[in-house]
Amino acid sequence: MHKLGRGSRDKVQQFMMITGASEKAALQALKASDWHLEGAFDVFYNQPHIRTSTDTRHLEELYKRYKDPYADMILVDGITLLCNDLQVDPQDIVMLVLSWHMKAATMCEYSKQEFIGGLQALGIDSLEKFRERMSYMRSELKDEQKFREIYNYAFGWAKEKGQKSLALDTAIGMWELLFAEKHWPLVDHWCQFLQARHNKAISRDTWSQLLEFARTVDPKLSNYDAEGAWPYLIDEFVEYLNENGIIQTSAEDGVCTHKCLHEVTSPTR
Repeated sequence: MHKLGRGSRDKVQQFMMITGASEKAALQALKASDWHLEGAFDVFYNQPHIRTSTDTRHLEELYKRYKDPYADMILVDGITLLCNDLQVDPQDIVMLVLSWHMKAATMCEYSKQEFIGGLQALGIDSLEKFRERMSYMRSELKDEQKFREIYNYAFGWAKEKGQKSLALDTAIGMWELLFAEKHWPLVDHWCQFLQARHNKAISRDTWSQLLEFARTVDPKLSNYDAEGAWPYLIDEFVEYLNENGIIQTSAEDGVCTHKCLHEVTSPTR
């Protein structure tokens, strides 16, 4: 590593510290990503021949530590213990990212296959490595494509088994969690609107389209197209914003303006 420049050496050290990888694996991943650190993480975690191998025996021990005594699964108590070991709040969004990596079918449950398969994919076989990976998993939320995948995954993960729609209270809790990362200024108004006007479960279409709405439509709605193919609930939300004077639309020129910007960025609950 003595032949590398200082910047490259720093990246190698940072990569090794976060991933627990060997110097050789760090160099491979960084070279494959043209020395972009975020890209190197993707290379490392998505290519098994580069990723650090895991010890199956250690994975079994981890699973047994968190497994429910009466079922061959990790349930609420086991996940609470895992969170304590990782020193994270069970409601921390990083636990959603972890569940996404595990391809967990249901909130607050990990099958043995999901748990061990997810940890293998992440190159984790010890609590120490688990803690080291948390910062990487948190950083994935900053990636636009991965955030979209995690957002869409959250719908199926959070809904009750056997249900096609997501309970409203659960959907609101998930939106508040997810949009705390994306900082959508209208999220609180959206949740208030649902409680006041909708008060029903949320469909998958509404769930997925809301992210597109938040991503593409300006918070002032200056580029909102009333003729666009938005779900009816989103169109009703825009009407709600206008009716309550939160955002006012000029009928003459179609320009939307805030009645009070502070109301949008800091709504009163």
